Amino acid sequence: MSISLAITGAAGRMGRRIVALAAAERDLRVAVALEAAGNAELGQDAGALAGVSALGVAVTANAAAPFDVMIDFTSPAATPGFLDMCLSSSRSIVIGTTGHDAAGRERIAAAARKIPVVHAPNMSVGVNVLLRVARQLAAALDANYDVEITEAHHRFKVDAPSGTAIALRDAVLAGRKDGGDEKATAAFGCQPGLRPAGQVTLHSLRLGDTVGEHSVHFGTLGETVTVSHSAHSRDTFAAGALRAARWLAGKPAGLYTMQDVLFG
Repeated sequence: MSISLAITGAAGRMGRRIVALAAAERDLRVAVALEAAGNAELGQDAGALAGVSALGVAVTANAAAPFDVMIDFTSPAATPGFLDMCLSSSRSIVIGTTGHDAAGRERIAAAARKIPVVHAPNMSVGVNVLLRVARQLAAALDANYDVEITEAHHRFKVDAPSGTAIALRDAVLAGRKDGGDEKATAAFGCQPGLRPAGQVTLHSLRLGDTVGEHSVHFGTLGETVTVSHSAHSRDTFAAGALRAARWLAGKPAGLYTMQDVLFG
């Protein structure tokens, strides 16, 4: 039995790739393709827009057909409306949108008390393995190791640092064993003066059409350990979102992450 999907932002770069990859899977079916009211692509076939065979699913501003799981890669401002769609029909949602503020995150958490939600700063399987490895390295390396996190994305990305860089910071802080309010030592960009002991520093680059690159550097006197991930295309995020949708179908209400999807 196939899982029917609602794809938000279906005419956008990510939406088209999710539609294209889903169309190639036997156990998945694109049932709804959503775009904002007034979008020039409304009414067009979602498959044709994605560069695959026509699917018989027109891009619309409202979910006119039933679906099992929604996949959202749009904007923080749009997410609440998609949550409402899912809440009204008791459907699941996978949220790959980044940049939500505290109120937006609370809105997602509140919805997850009623419906199943996967919310992750990065849907890439490789990045989520990197998050796990970064936590393990931080647990093994003490605060004598300076930690620098770098991320690079395309020039059109508006949030900085990226949600993934923040998640990597949190993974490092969670892995450390020296206790205390370590988040207070996190910084965005280099700061004047001597580096505080145990500080975790994040750096952002916005370059052309860079898809996504993240590195975590652990350095002390005598050695440096670096772990990194490079996304070669948006397909890595689309494939991860489809994996999350498969996993989420039939799950009870709750707020899940890609760590749950991959590791239980």
